[in-house]
Amino acid sequence: MTSTSVASPSFGDLALLPAVLSAVETLGYEIPSPIQMQTIPALLEGRDMLGQAQTGTGKTAAFALPILSRLELDRREPQVLVLAPTRELAQQVAVSFSKYGQNLKGLEVATLCGGQEYREQLGALKRGAQVVVGTPGRVIDHLDRGSLKLDGLSALVLDEADEMLRMGFIDDVKRVVADTPKDAQRVFFSATLPSEIERIVNRYLVDPVKVAIEARVGTAASIDQRMVRVDGGAKLEALSRILEVEPVDGAIVFVRTRAACTTLMEQLSARGVNVASLSGDLDQSLRERTITRLKRGKVDVLIATDVAARGLDVPRITHVINYDLPQDAEAYTHRIGRTGRAGRTGVAITFVGFREGRKVGWLEQATGQKLSEMPLPDEAAIRAHRDEIFHQRVVASLTKGAEEQNALVERLVEEGHDPIELACAFAAMARADEAPIGRLQAPRRDNDRAARDGKPPRRRESGPSEGMTRYRVAVGHKDGVKPGQLVGALANEGGIEGARIGRIDIRNAFSVVELPSSLPASILAKMARARVAGRPLEISEDHGVPERAPRRRRDDGEAPIRRQSRG
Repeated sequence: MTSTSVASPSFGDLALLPAVLSAVETLGYEIPSPIQMQTIPALLEGRDMLGQAQTGTGKTAAFALPILSRLELDRREPQVLVLAPTRELAQQVAVSFSKYGQNLKGLEVATLCGGQEYREQLGALKRGAQVVVGTPGRVIDHLDRGSLKLDGLSALVLDEADEMLRMGFIDDVKRVVADTPKDAQRVFFSATLPSEIERIVNRYLVDPVKVAIEARVGTAASIDQRMVRVDGGAKLEALSRILEVEPVDGAIVFVRTRAACTTLMEQLSARGVNVASLSGDLDQSLRERTITRLKRGKVDVLIATDVAARGLDVPRITHVINYDLPQDAEAYTHRIGRTGRAGRTGVAITFVGFREGRKVGWLEQATGQKLSEMPLPDEAAIRAHRDEIFHQRVVASLTKGAEEQNALVERLVEEGHDPIELACAFAAMARADEAPIGRLQAPRRDNDRAARDGKPPRRRESGPSEGMTRYRVAVGHKDGVKPGQLVGALANEGGIEGARIGRIDIRNAFSVVELPSSLPASILAKMARARVAGRPLEISEDHGVPERAPRRRRDDGEAPIRRQSRG
């Protein structure tokens, strides 16, 4: 009896354009992922699609490869528009299109997102970019300017539609979908399907193919997974306390963006931490030197983004700290897998804001393991830890011998000084360089709950959170603005993660937003150019000047106007 083996499917079986297939082979792709096998044939036929999949499943190639195979390269106008919730994701998608289309002569890819000069974006559009990838806010801005037209669009892709809803971009998304030609192909990808997304799907997608892919994840039993409840303004102090008290040999701290990578490295370095950063903009030689320093113990803490830490294996890593929550469970599994390798044990600590509680259950369900809640070390714990370290130093000094100090101590005793008081004075002098213990800002649960519900937070007259500065932006209730819209616009334009944005107080004519005090002027200038509800934010530091209601002038003999009650 003979057995026959079934060959694994290949990209050559998917009827892709030869030039696209050649690029795939050059990049070393061999076997399509499950989502690529299910989506590429339908998208090549021009079908609408609703895909339920997370980042890390191969969904970018799943829609980029068939779309590139159907492009009309001689038609110099936008044929494909991809909307992504964040600047980082938009840039990744644009790079992927360029790689997959490297053999397509005349292909132009335009990236439209905050934090970039308009000149470069306008240049790409004028050159006749066939593929446009952008964030909702900047795409709407170009539509309003008339620099982007959707008349010739043959395909619209919404990547991470639920994240765009969470960030307050749903009105922008609705407008783009409505302005897309009726005969254009519509492709939506979303990790979850909230009701608002389902309504858009039911209204605009025609007989869509539905594909659902569940990401395969797993975590090592040798990793102790913990979570810490802490909000953006207190994360730096929380991280400093953990690094001081935990028995850390080497640690990787994951952040979401390259800008956050640089900022956090500078902040920790200022606190005396032996730290380096690893982000996607480092060239290969500098990346290798940084990793070598980490392996040799010349760097104790590495601040890194997901892309930069791909495949990183350093035996001395005892701790992984998720300073920012990852985009999906697969990224989380990859992050914490940097510790607890090859039979060793490790610790993974994840910072969770009070607006991010739902993601904890999502991570636990995906990994099949519980994240135990870890209290932050208080001042008493830190002082006790420092006392123990100093105690060990003193004992070690006694063991080594310190006879050269005998004459000085004997002289002080002969002068009448009490030996115990002398020891206390010596200890105080020896510990004079210890850093002061920072104050940990208490969480603002009421404002977080209000932001989650899409309502303006309760107004407070107290000062800003620790490490935060209040800024005034030129949109408010009269513009119909919501907290999520402000978070999305500021995060994308400034290149910072949304969790670092603090309390938001929306008033009638303007809003007050708390931002990290460490933000450089260049980032604030970029944020000021962001547009919400069709208006630039015009960000400026808030000095607590109250908003005054307009008054109606009246003559001396005119009776005051009384408000009529509404029955």
